[in-house]
Amino acid sequence: MVGIKAACEHLGRSRATHYRKNQPPTLGPPRPRPRSPRALTDDETSEILETLNSERFCDLAPAQVWATLLDEGTYLCSISTMYRLLRARHQLRDRRNQRRHPAHVKPELVATGPNQVWSWDITKLAGPHKWNWFHLYVIVDIHSRYAIGWLVAPRETARLAEELIAASIEAENVPEGQLSIHADRGSSMTSKTVSQLLADLGILQSHSRPQVSNDNPYSESQFKTLKQSPRFPKRFASIATARAFVDEFMEHYNHHHRHSGIGYHTPADVHTGHASAVRAARQRVLDHAYQRHPQRFQRPPQAPQT
Repeated sequence: MVGIKAACEHLGRSRATHYRKNQPPTLGPPRPRPRSPRALTDDETSEILETLNSERFCDLAPAQVWATLLDEGTYLCSISTMYRLLRARHQLRDRRNQRRHPAHVKPELVATGPNQVWSWDITKLAGPHKWNWFHLYVIVDIHSRYAIGWLVAPRETARLAEELIAASIEAENVPEGQLSIHADRGSSMTSKTVSQLLADLGILQSHSRPQVSNDNPYSESQFKTLKQSPRFPKRFASIATARAFVDEFMEHYNHHHRHSGIGYHTPADVHTGHASAVRAARQRVLDHAYQRHPQRFQRPPQAPQT
């Protein structure tokens, strides 16, 4: 009898436990979490925030406020608590007074024909020894991507830049008031020597925005094409070797390189106005191919435009 009674009691407890486990959850919001006895009171929180945002401490980081008050014999809370209170009120940012730089307008380089806007820049070519560099100056017409002028020099100077720009303007016979020249903010580009030359020739100049690396894309693109050339060496044995390589590359670039940005024409064809005749010849070839096998095309092919 004792065994049967114990078994019945055990079965009853099991059923009760099973019933409690399968009860539906209690509806409504969860019970509030009890407040920790270590938590700051509302008055203490207000005092800390008032101290952090006071005129004396509003420009200081919480760690500096904590150290200053500690030196004065006052302890309000830990540094992490100061950060937590500021973060909860969206005040966690650089608290120092800083110089506000004016917003610089992004330069818009627009050219509808050659010799309207030029872009120029300087890049380094590795010399025969470590820390030995040659400097390549290049002027590019942004409409045709044609390399107007270039030189390789052992150093970067404003005088060499002035001479290259002046020689290029004379070679292209650019009339006064037609040309604008864009460059980044390198020392040679912003020098008084170059600025005075351009002012004397009636040429407008523009510069990239400060600390913006992609405001001079035409020159950077050509330098990338140069340095990704399969024949581009790791180092140049001499400045004469560098000049010979650059001369050969520029001749190929101007007269043989099909540039994707100008409809796969050569820069020389676009610069001299022959691109329209080349495109017409390409279109005739495409029309003939379409007439022979129209089923191979979804639509009549069109030669790319510049």
